[in-house]
Amino acid sequence: MRIPGLKRLDVYIIKKFLGTFFYSIILIISIAIIFDFAERMDDFIAGEAPFKKIIFDYYLNFIPYFTNLFSYLFVFISVIFFTSKMAQDSEIIAILSSGISFRRIMRPYFISAAVIAILSLFLANFVIPYSTKKKLEFEFKYIRNPYRNDQVNIHKQIQPGIFVYLESYSVESDIAYKFSIEKIENGKMVSKLMTEFAQWDSTKNCWRLNNYYIRTFAADHDSIVQGITLDTVIKLIPEDFKRRVEMVETMDYNRLNEFIEEQKLEGSENVEAFLVQKYQRMVNPLSAFVLMIIGLSVSSRKVRGGIGMHLGIGLLLSFSYILFLQISTNMAIGGTLPPILGVCLPTIIYSVIAVFLYRLTPK
Repeated sequence: MRIPGLKRLDVYIIKKFLGTFFYSIILIISIAIIFDFAERMDDFIAGEAPFKKIIFDYYLNFIPYFTNLFSYLFVFISVIFFTSKMAQDSEIIAILSSGISFRRIMRPYFISAAVIAILSLFLANFVIPYSTKKKLEFEFKYIRNPYRNDQVNIHKQIQPGIFVYLESYSVESDIAYKFSIEKIENGKMVSKLMTEFAQWDSTKNCWRLNNYYIRTFAADHDSIVQGITLDTVIKLIPEDFKRRVEMVETMDYNRLNEFIEEQKLEGSENVEAFLVQKYQRMVNPLSAFVLMIIGLSVSSRKVRGGIGMHLGIGLLLSFSYILFLQISTNMAIGGTLPPILGVCLPTIIYSVIAVFLYRLTPK
C-alpha cells in the first residue's frame, strides 16, 4: 500500500530503519529480562512474590523504561547496520547515480528518527512514570527494604512564610521529633509553635502535637500559650519524608513541574537533580536525530573494511556520546553546571560533530 507523499525509496528506507530498530530493541529487551530474572530469582523467592505479579507488575512495566533507555543507542546501531549494508551492495551509489541527492536520501531517515523521538517523548513523560510506579510498588513490597529517613535537622518551607523544622523523623511510627512551625510576615517572625514531638494521626489526617507551646510576637508584648495535646493541619504529610529520589520517575510531566515548584518553595537541596530529570525527558529524544545523522554520514560510503569498520567507528562515537552525557548530567546535579546546560551540552557538541561529518560525506 502506497503512503501519500512518500516515494517507494522513502518506504524502503523507513521499513529498513524502523524494522532494524524494533528488532534490535526486542532482542536486547529479551536478553535484559533473562539476565535480570536470573539475578533476582533469589529475591523473588525470598519475598514470596507471586509469579503472576512478577510477570505483569514487574516485567511488563520493566519494558517501557528499558526500551526508552536503549532507544538512542539502537537508533545509531540500526542506521549503521542497514546503511552500511546498502553501501556495500552499492545501493547508495545507484541511488545517487539516478539523480537523487544525498539530502533527499536523508528525508526517510528524518521521518524514521522523528517517529522514534516522538515515541520516546511520549514514553518518557506519560507512559514510563506510570509503569515505573507499578514496578517500584512491586519492588518495595517484595524486594527492597522499607522506607528509611536518615535526615536530621530538616528545614522546609511548606507555604509562603510558613517554615517547619524538625530534628529527626521516624518513618516506623510517623513521629517528628523537636518539631516547630514558624510564621514569618514582612521578614519578621510573628509566631512560633514548638513541641517535643508531633505524631501523624491517620484517622484524622492531621498532626497531634504533644506538650506544645505557641509564642506570638507583637509590637507591644509577647504571649505564650501552652497545652498537652493539639491537632493541627498543615501542608505536610508523612509521605514527604518517605519519598525516595527515584519516586520522581513516577511523576508525569505536569506532576513533575508541580513537584519542582514545591521543592523550590521548601528550599530542597535536590532541586538540580529534579530539573535534570525534567530537561532529560525533553532533550534526550533529540538524540535520535543527532545520532541518526552521525550514523548515516559514517556508514553511507563504501569502504574496504565493510560493516565491521562502520560498526567500530559508530560504537566508538555513540559510547563517547553516552559517556559525555553521563558526566555532564552528574556535573549539573552536583551544581557545577546549570541543569539545562548540563543536559543540552552533549547534544549541542555532537550536533556540531554531526554537521561536520555530514559535510565530509561524498554526495
